[in-house]
Amino acid sequence: MIITTTPNIEGKKIIEYKGIIFGEVVSGVNFVKDFAAGLTNFFGGRSGSYEGELIDARENALKELEKRAENMGANAVVGVDIDYEVLGQGNMLMVTASGTAVKIG
Repeated sequence: MIITTTPNIEGKKIIEYKGIIFGEVVSGVNFVKDFAAGLTNFFGGRSGSYEGELIDARENALKELEKRAENMGANAVVGVDIDYEVLGQGNMLMVTASGTAVKIG
């Protein structure tokens, strides 16, 4: 499965558009990660716990996108966009990956 942010795939021809698809992940940040990030915020530096949570959520959203594309009979997803949102009081993270499922030949 090819997943790309570009509208087409070099050297491949889109033979069928299957439709717009999404992969969503809502992830909670627990107290320990929140506390550790607060310390990083106070003392400076990067928050490894939040960065890890973002990476995991993004990878899971892309896996969900791929699974849904396969279920539609697609073998690629083009025009992928990834959005991040903080929900509630800042302890929930939503990551959405969207794109167009296509069949390439």
